[in-house]
Amino acid sequence: MQRITAPDGAEIVVHTTGVGPALVVVHGGGVTIAEYRRLAARLADRFTVHLYNRRGRADAAPRREPYTVEQEVDDLGAVLAHTGARWAIGHSYGAFVVLRAALRLPLERIAVYDAPLRLAGRGMPTAFLDPAEAAVRAGDTARALAIVASAVDPRNPASRLPLPVRTAVTRLFLRTEVGRTMGGLVGMTLAESRQIEAYEGPVEQYAGITAEVLLISGAKAAPFFTETNDLLATVLPHAHTLQVPGSPHSGIAAPPPALLTPLTAFFTNPVDHEVDGDIAEPDRR
Repeated sequence: MQRITAPDGAEIVVHTTGVGPALVVVHGGGVTIAEYRRLAARLADRFTVHLYNRRGRADAAPRREPYTVEQEVDDLGAVLAHTGARWAIGHSYGAFVVLRAALRLPLERIAVYDAPLRLAGRGMPTAFLDPAEAAVRAGDTARALAIVASAVDPRNPASRLPLPVRTAVTRLFLRTEVGRTMGGLVGMTLAESRQIEAYEGPVEQYAGITAEVLLISGAKAAPFFTETNDLLATVLPHAHTLQVPGSPHSGIAAPPPALLTPLTAFFTNPVDHEVDGDIAEPDRR
């Protein structure tokens, strides 16, 4: 564990495991690095994996207000500078952070799983934000989480249940360790979603990314994640797409071989090749 200083003077705690080239993992919304320990362990024989809790979580400093994703980019920049890493993995909102960071930080290879972007009216829905924020203001954490979960994971059978039923089920989920974490962070999750909304625009805004990019989506995750990757692949100069069979939105937390093998190959092998199951050139649809 290392303690480093962010540009604004706040402390960032970096947790490191493994041996090999440096690789930074940027976690998603509503969780902490605890959910990515299995990912780090499965990469540790090939990479030195660095994880850090984003602001407002666990051992991280409090979040600055008003919040913007650029604060996340500054923190990631400090981690890259300290570790010497030029490779990063981002999941969900962490994928958004990594993509924004790749526009101005010296990243050479990035892999993003289920990036929740808004691209010219397409991508992650935002209609859930107003009712979810209203539920938070009313102190109904279970209702807020139920609304968020259905928006992010509409393929889950539970998402088709009436909201009162989903809310009751979520109250049980809040008794679990991960449920308590997600409940405590739901306000931050919604603030992050507002940043995704704020950065809605044409896909060409990402055309300046010069890093090699692996755009990953879970086949069991919401279809808009794959749609987003297909759009990004049309403008990113060095993009590669991968859809992981049977993988849900949380699939990267404990990556199956169908994800771990191409992910490892992307960061260790030349990327101008195609091997069955490995990295492919982008499908320019």
